[in-house]
Amino acid sequence: MTNLPSTEDERYQDFILQGVSRTFALTIPQLPEALRRVIGNAYLLCRITDTIEDDNALTSEQTRQLSEMFSEVVSGNTCAEEFSQTLYPLLSDHTIPAEHDLIKNTAAVIRITHSFNPTQRAALERCVRIMAKGMADYQETESLAGLKDLSAMNQYCYFVAGVVGEMLTELFCDYSPTINHHKPVLMKLSVSFGQGLQMTNILKDIWEDRQRGACWLPQDIFDKHGFDLKNLTPGMTDEKFQAGLAELLGIAKSHLRNALIYTHLIPPEEKGIRRFCLWAIGMAILTLNNINKNRSFSEANQVKINRRSVKATIIATSLFARYNWALNLLFEITSKNLPDAGSFTDVILSDHIKNP
Repeated sequence: MTNLPSTEDERYQDFILQGVSRTFALTIPQLPEALRRVIGNAYLLCRITDTIEDDNALTSEQTRQLSEMFSEVVSGNTCAEEFSQTLYPLLSDHTIPAEHDLIKNTAAVIRITHSFNPTQRAALERCVRIMAKGMADYQETESLAGLKDLSAMNQYCYFVAGVVGEMLTELFCDYSPTINHHKPVLMKLSVSFGQGLQMTNILKDIWEDRQRGACWLPQDIFDKHGFDLKNLTPGMTDEKFQAGLAELLGIAKSHLRNALIYTHLIPPEEKGIRRFCLWAIGMAILTLNNINKNRSFSEANQVKINRRSVKATIIATSLFARYNWALNLLFEITSKNLPDAGSFTDVILSDHIKNP
């Protein structure tokens, strides 16, 4: 049985969150106090899972074994200290110092995890289990040739981000009966929300992923435009490649529009949850705009949004957080130069989901 978390554990969670993600260290404090602790903890669990998948020093077999082991740690079936002692010595310099520290102190994070109510724990355990297995599956097949098709990309995005959207929705619904009233629609939209954010990361990180031997772009989209992903090189000016990139930008935009509908279903008085969602959507749209304006970019830093853009996103979305009509207008203005998905229909949700 895991010991109850100490004040020191709580302080560590707040401290390490600053080190592993500046974005979430910014957005999580916007949440109501009842959600901050559990969602901060959930993010750290996902980060540990991601660290296992990302460190190239680990073999595919080690990645799978450690991913399964961590799932068992979260579920309370395996000792957190044993997991730390197994993984920590295997980490390479590819893993940032803050993540080394997080792995070393996994037990502190897990003590907090095991203090949550049954609904919260179930949501976190499910997320880590699906994410860990899915990421290990995809790591075994990753190559520079890209994914087979858009369906494979959708599935990858689900394992990495869609399942996180479902987890957050479970936590929001557990927190608020009003939000829970919209749960069936929110759960469906949450997967699209996650995909919009993950596609933005995939497009931004094309070249960094290739450096480590991975490509998460779908072959069928580029084949349709006559481009073979095996021929990808940084700074691509090939019109066929850029046509495929434009189509993916349009699909990502459609998913982010669904993310806005998701946010509309959060009660206006829950401004903290709305800000949490809106800041992520706003920063993703601005990143997509940067990629669209510089489709021949060769590294992520060339399309990352700057601090001024982050500040502008925070001010604008916070100012209009309560007003759906204003948020719609803001979305249309900021995304107007992005391509549309055109005839693509997989990202369009059922007719009964209307923009409130």
